[in-house]
Amino acid sequence: ERITINVAGMKYETQDKTLKTFPETLLGNQDQRIQHYDPIRNEYFFDRNRPSFDAILYYYQSGGRLRRPVNVPIDIFTEEIKFYQLGASALGKFREEEGYIKEKIKPLPTSAFQRDIWLLFEYPESSSAARVVAIISVSVILLSIISFCLETLPSYQPASVSTVAPNVTTLFSATTRSPTPANMISNERRFSNPFWIIETICICWFSMEVTVRFLCSPDKLRFWKNIMNIIDIVAIAPYFISLGTEEQATDEDGKGMSLAILRVIRLVRVFRIFKLSRHSKGLQILGQTLKASMRELGLLIFFLFIGVVLFSSAVYFAEIDNEKSDFKSIPEAFWWAVVTMTTVGYGDMKPITVAGKVVGSLCAIVGVLFIALPVPVIVSNFNYFYHRETDTDEANKYTHVSTCPYLSSWKKKHTRRSSGSCS
Repeated sequence: ERITINVAGMKYETQDKTLKTFPETLLGNQDQRIQHYDPIRNEYFFDRNRPSFDAILYYYQSGGRLRRPVNVPIDIFTEEIKFYQLGASALGKFREEEGYIKEKIKPLPTSAFQRDIWLLFEYPESSSAARVVAIISVSVILLSIISFCLETLPSYQPASVSTVAPNVTTLFSATTRSPTPANMISNERRFSNPFWIIETICICWFSMEVTVRFLCSPDKLRFWKNIMNIIDIVAIAPYFISLGTEEQATDEDGKGMSLAILRVIRLVRVFRIFKLSRHSKGLQILGQTLKASMRELGLLIFFLFIGVVLFSSAVYFAEIDNEKSDFKSIPEAFWWAVVTMTTVGYGDMKPITVAGKVVGSLCAIVGVLFIALPVPVIVSNFNYFYHRETDTDEANKYTHVSTCPYLSSWKKKHTRRSSGSCS
């Protein structure tokens, strides 16, 4: 039996046995496709995307090969697959061929109470209360970061503290500074220090948050494997470690090492800014993009490594006869090669001879080419993750027109014919 299908004015003809190849689909099941039947024109009418139907019909004709037309966007073709009910296997295979990363099923706690608490702290989009918790968490994170930065201002430092910023040499040096630095204050002054009070309040919130999430987690072992949970622990650990370090740094012998450890620990507090990625879709997309582009980033680093070795060696031998040359050795030229290839150009080291300038020019040009090679792949990955996050929001905004205008009239006629035959 030949069947005529009208898709938004474009007519297709196929055989009934071709459609019955997949009887679980919309076109393969006669009871489902009859809803779209036009008895006047003796055809099935679908007010859908016409270019997509070429691939849909070919899916039946080829026995399961699904190929998206080049001129049809992925999201539109995905909607057509869902409408014609080709099935989860066909949709999953299509997504895999298009480069979609298979999403992992997110487990939930079995207990109803733990499930509510888990959704409250883990998924801000689950409810209004979860959004409020997310806003509070973001506010506490920002407050902690602002306090961490303002604490280093000279106007907020104790009078006996040297305002010279520590460098790598003085970080692990002996105790030549004041015996009461800003990060080692007495208990009496600590309770009157507003920065310490703010830090304590923030740590209380962070500790409560990570503890509740751990207790309500559906998988305790998987909880510690999540990088975001590790960041949460790293964000609160410096506070408690610094308290123990301050208590131990009472004698002159161990005070130097305690100061060095304390400075490193307090530096870790700046990683607290990564906690914002838990509540920011943009940062999550960026993280997913970097994770999916590790091969391209590794290729970029490999290219830069080759270029740095080649051009640092070339500029060293090009400038070796000049006494005023800044390149005393090949390792010292590594810094110049990195700065030149990344087009930063600080100007602290520069070639003087003509041969050195030629090498510098080639280094800059090759550096631009090396950096530009993996960029399109990284941008493509970013676009993929960005559109995947926005597809759900757009799908809820738009509603497709009804494609069954003949269902009610067909039911009435069918009912009349049935009643007439019975009488």
